[in-house]
Amino acid sequence: MLRSTRLEKKVIDLPCGRQVCSGVSAAISQAGTRLLSSMAQALQTHGVIPDVVDKVPADVLNVTYPNNLTVEIGKVLTPTQVKDQPAVQWNGDANTFYTLCMTDPDAPSRQNPKFREWHHWLVGNIPGSDIAKGDVLSQYIGSGPPKDTGLHRYVLLLYKQPGKLTFDEKRLTNRSGDNRGKFSIKNFAAKYKLGDPIAGNMYQAEFDDYVPILYKQLEG
Repeated sequence: MLRSTRLEKKVIDLPCGRQVCSGVSAAISQAGTRLLSSMAQALQTHGVIPDVVDKVPADVLNVTYPNNLTVEIGKVLTPTQVKDQPAVQWNGDANTFYTLCMTDPDAPSRQNPKFREWHHWLVGNIPGSDIAKGDVLSQYIGSGPPKDTGLHRYVLLLYKQPGKLTFDEKRLTNRSGDNRGKFSIKNFAAKYKLGDPIAGNMYQAEFDDYVPILYKQLEG
């Protein structure tokens, strides 16, 4: 005779008076752990850790380019697809400021990264998650990997600031590539006491026919 079994659910009383099912809570926790583990594995597989940062961010940044093109860790996109600034979303605290960066550790190539890192976008003092109200330190420049240099990694990272900051970096436009290379987001974060990134994402791209057009733009 087969004995039927039931999944018992325990109810926990919380200080706020709400109740939560321990089984559901545990499942959510396990799912979050799996997501973090999966992201850690992906970032390590692509060498983002330790080439760019030392610690896995707790969350994945929601990054969407025009035509509803969603960034997934390690996904291969083209410079044509990422030429325009993406929409980046996260659950920001309205009373907190954030810094967002996009950087390429593979300049001019992953085999010879003598210009590591070449940063493509840097915005500080973002209130909540409203990037438009942030302090643009470096305007967005899309991916422009040189011909025959293979896939480059483009890493997006979000940092929580200790408060509103005064940045002394020279403001960079998207009409020049000057002062973009030899950047280090780790050093930048240390300089302003940003700690480790709280969210991140990355994609890969290699040369296509849009890159020469971008290079013309960067000539001013």
